[in-house]
Amino acid sequence: MAKLKVGDQAPPFELPGTGGKSYRLEDYRGRKVILAFYPGDFTPTCTKQFCSYRDQGEKLDGLGAEVLGISPQSVDSHERFAEEKRLNVPLLADEDKSVCRAYGVLFGPMVRRAIFVIDEQGVVGYAKVALTGVTYESVDDLQQAVASLG
Repeated sequence: MAKLKVGDQAPPFELPGTGGKSYRLEDYRGRKVILAFYPGDFTPTCTKQFCSYRDQGEKLDGLGAEVLGISPQSVDSHERFAEEKRLNVPLLADEDKSVCRAYGVLFGPMVRRAIFVIDEQGVVGYAKVALTGVTYESVDDLQQAVASLG
């Protein structure tokens, strides 16, 4: 599993997600996108992370980037999580972990918490993969990451 670095072309993907939609990275060409990889629905830190994105929705909307959550749970699990917590970020199901593998966020069978900001040309402009999953990138952190792209 190669480690994805700033300046690398973001690996393409198509994944099913919440809202009955299929999400393709290619569909975001010409716009910035933030990929938020996370270990699991309903886990304490993941819940705090995505609820903070919900609670700061106006600020999140002002980033000028679409935020997508990616984890290995099923779409059904994502739908329950999103509904119960009233989440505002689409959650994508990478059940076979192929996208997690392509982005270098697997540690054995576990998905590491990670943020990738992809620029309008599909290039990784920011990458942070956590060694442990106990903290997450706040909306302020995401704002700084997007701003760093210029």
